[in-house]
Amino acid sequence: MSAQMIDWNLAVQTGTRLVRPGPQVSQAEAQQVVAELRELAKLAEGHVRDFTGIQAADPDRGHATIVDRPGWIRANVDGFRAVLEPLMDRLAERRGGLAGGPGGAVIQAVGSRVTGVQMGAILAYMASRVLGQYELFLPPDPDGKAPTGRLTLVAPNIVHVEQELGVNTRDFRLWVCLHEETHRAQFTGVPWLRSYVQEQMTEFLLASDVDPVAMMERLRQTAEAVIDAFRGGDDPDNPPAGLIDAIQSPQQRQILDRLTAVMTLVEGHGDYVMDAVGPEVVPSVKQIRARFQRRRDGGSRLDKAIRRLLGIDLKMRQYAEGSRFVRHTVAAVGMEGFNKVWTSPECLPTHEEIKNPGAWIARVVGDRSLESGPPSEAGEG
Repeated sequence: MSAQMIDWNLAVQTGTRLVRPGPQVSQAEAQQVVAELRELAKLAEGHVRDFTGIQAADPDRGHATIVDRPGWIRANVDGFRAVLEPLMDRLAERRGGLAGGPGGAVIQAVGSRVTGVQMGAILAYMASRVLGQYELFLPPDPDGKAPTGRLTLVAPNIVHVEQELGVNTRDFRLWVCLHEETHRAQFTGVPWLRSYVQEQMTEFLLASDVDPVAMMERLRQTAEAVIDAFRGGDDPDNPPAGLIDAIQSPQQRQILDRLTAVMTLVEGHGDYVMDAVGPEVVPSVKQIRARFQRRRDGGSRLDKAIRRLLGIDLKMRQYAEGSRFVRHTVAAVGMEGFNKVWTSPECLPTHEEIKNPGAWIARVVGDRSLESGPPSEAGEG
């Protein structure tokens, strides 16, 4: 029987208790938002297919799931559990089990509950910020009929941001759907991509130079730093190292470079598509992007400190760097040339090629005249 490293039920209970309520809307308004998001997600699927040339597998099985903030927490706990529990079991076996020493006994008796509370606190923070996501990792489906991934939209967060930005609601909702639908096309229309990302994540965790007890302790330390920042007990201008920084071995850094490169590509591709599909689809796209970017770049000192702790700043850089890579590549060799990136893992850009699209084009597409890379864009992003 595996040792439970995290009390997942307690994580859900804590997260749903701590998460802030969403915007106040009537039941009729909430139903209208849910219905429109479902409609726009289906509409976005066609726009993404036509623009990118990527055909999502089984589009009729990929309807969007609309959730509130507690629903997002529950969905992500399911995903974390599906990924982490088998890996933690493998780590424990490799290190001779958890229960044999005093550290293991603490984890089993007390630590899993403490870690559950801390995980819940992190999820509560995230649940009020995420607009949508394509969930790669779901619990196994016994009958094999459910899709392997799920497009999820967090309705109260979408409503909150569109109100805050003062933008056209239908345009904004479709704009968000275009981004998330692009991810669904990537991970269902490119046969090897999902397994590649999963393999890299598995390798990263298994290459850890710390045992599971120490890894969970570092997770708790990061969560405690987040909670401390909320209470004003931390210096937002000098936050401690984030979770990813804390668990890297030399081998993990190499794996992380590959994982970061592929996630920068898919995030940047999503950001590029949501803007480039065109004003005939989202008439106010330029206004939405400008206002959304100002919001993304802003935030209080406290918010910036927490974003760094949780690795959200890394994700923001991925959007900018990845979008720049896609934009330069499509401009140079067209969408057909760019789509060679989905041919095989060997055709993915490296971390360095993300910054120098010309080098990727020279290696994969074959046009060496572009190898010197794009002009400097120091003022961008």
